[in-house]
Amino acid sequence: MAIAVPNCCFSVLSSTVKFRYSVSCPRRLATSTSTSHASLNAFSPKATNNKELSLKRSSSRSPRKSNDEKDSVSQKKLPGRPKDENSSLHADGTSGRGDMGRPQSTGFKSFGTQRKDKKEFQLDSREQQVEPGNLRDATFLNAVVKVYCTHTAPDYSLPWQKQRQYTSTGSAFMIGNGKLLTNAHCVEHDTQVKVKRRGDDTKYVAKVLARGVDCDIALLSVESEEFWKGAEPLRLGHLPGLQDAVTVVGYPLGGDTISVTKGVVSRIEVTSYAHGSSDLLGIQIDAAINPGNSGGPAFNEQGECIGVAFQVYRSEEAENIGYVIPTTVVSHFLNDYERNGKYTGFPCLGILLQKLDNPALRACLQVQSNEGVLVRRVEPTSDANNVLKQGDVIVSFDDVHVGSEGTVPFRSNERIAFRYLISQKFAGDVAELGIIRAGKFMKIQVVLKPRVHLVPYHIDGGQPSYLIIAGLVFTPLSEPLIEEECEDSIGLKLLAKARYSLARFKGEQIVILSQVLANEVNIGYEDMGNQQVLKFNGTRIKNIRHLAHLFACCKDKYLVFEFEDNYLAVLEREAAMAASSRILKDYGIPSERSDDLFEPYVDSLGDNQAIEQDFGDSPVSNLEIGFDGLLWA
Repeated sequence: MAIAVPNCCFSVLSSTVKFRYSVSCPRRLATSTSTSHASLNAFSPKATNNKELSLKRSSSRSPRKSNDEKDSVSQKKLPGRPKDENSSLHADGTSGRGDMGRPQSTGFKSFGTQRKDKKEFQLDSREQQVEPGNLRDATFLNAVVKVYCTHTAPDYSLPWQKQRQYTSTGSAFMIGNGKLLTNAHCVEHDTQVKVKRRGDDTKYVAKVLARGVDCDIALLSVESEEFWKGAEPLRLGHLPGLQDAVTVVGYPLGGDTISVTKGVVSRIEVTSYAHGSSDLLGIQIDAAINPGNSGGPAFNEQGECIGVAFQVYRSEEAENIGYVIPTTVVSHFLNDYERNGKYTGFPCLGILLQKLDNPALRACLQVQSNEGVLVRRVEPTSDANNVLKQGDVIVSFDDVHVGSEGTVPFRSNERIAFRYLISQKFAGDVAELGIIRAGKFMKIQVVLKPRVHLVPYHIDGGQPSYLIIAGLVFTPLSEPLIEEECEDSIGLKLLAKARYSLARFKGEQIVILSQVLANEVNIGYEDMGNQQVLKFNGTRIKNIRHLAHLFACCKDKYLVFEFEDNYLAVLEREAAMAASSRILKDYGIPSERSDDLFEPYVDSLGDNQAIEQDFGDSPVSNLEIGFDGLLWA
């Protein structure tokens, strides 16, 4: 589906209902007042002029969109919904929900891939070329298929159950070896995926092999030999130039047959990917991208696939802004899967940077030339934390000079954000940084790894963890949970932690008391909800697994939970144990904990002292600041 970029509201258009959720790349608080019926808005922090943190969630009753929103276009069908409800647009036909099965913006893209001897995907422009104007007769259009997906998203507020299923449609394309490519948001929380070829009435069952949430790409396979008869896979083309003609192909809203729209390449730069809240290279085009186009290919005049349609930007002040995932990102995804047998993700450097535009600032840092960016903060979970220090100035990345605005040369006479170079690497790769420390130039090496999120945007495995102790429901804080709850119930302090804090060790979570299932054993605590639990019987909690382990090993007379602002909840252990089964039966809950919490607990943190540190006060993304002098690499 097509989704909007940084400040975006994703909407999904269906015949019955529209869903919209506000999405921002690296998470930021939505300050717009837009809401839509039955929609979930992702919270993202964003600094206002008075530097106050504004927290906002779209109401399910408000029909209007906000200015400057990014829409993912998809066709979503929900049973039992009135037709007059507002619908949100996703390019893949899915609804615009956050990580909880909310339809994401999707774009249709098709591209060809060719393997090298080392089994890496290469761009190829030698085959399947067509004359401009003959696209309508091109046989490679037959490689674009329609995707039908049934989604069943978790219920993050009631984590032991699922939400009502819904369906969506999107696009995909063949890349050979029995595989298809589409957008990740097209098949998020899938329970069944089917595909149908152009000119065929038969739908074939497809299997999701890999999902790249950060790059919004998914790899599908179809086992049926009948589906592949006469199929000619697409081949990837090269990165286009500005003003190059582009044709978007897919199965958008408005009909059941294939659709073709044309435009030109407007811009190529590092773009916010709304579904994965990441920043990767993107192609901006002015061709129409509508709900259902997500996952479909974009072609150049020679019939080469140059990317995948996946999101659009909606605003009252702008028109015809659509986005395509370029073949460089697609090839990275495919090569990652080929190397590791699974998708591991794009790596990051894990540092907060500041531009060095001001001459006095450069002189103070003893930087002689107009180059470099200042290291303001290093993520504790990154390898850079071992070699970089606050106050270092990065002047080169793999011998490519970094400008004072955080940009590097790109193609002939263009410049692009420095993090583009990082996105060309794979997890585990080593990068060489040239830095200036206290006026002295030196080179250091850093191992690049995927970023560790304290509050995840998506839940691995799809089902959230939970633990119920005498009716007290504990669960890790996540963006999907924040979207399901309103800002008033979450609270400003907890939201600020979610947006502004960094994980201090791998596996750290913010564990909250989601709600209390009323029972005589927990009298007086019924109104508690969405509060962070810090300690259990005096031990600071690292994550939900740690809390389950502490509870299982507890032999004390009382269970003492310490929350924010020194709030206490105390239960008698034996009474709590006796009441647990009755509470589960009364509320129809199958188990007191999620399946993952039955596994043996392993303490991955060697230094317990690290957990006693306070939460950081720096945003987790440059988009939360409202001031482009800071950026995350």
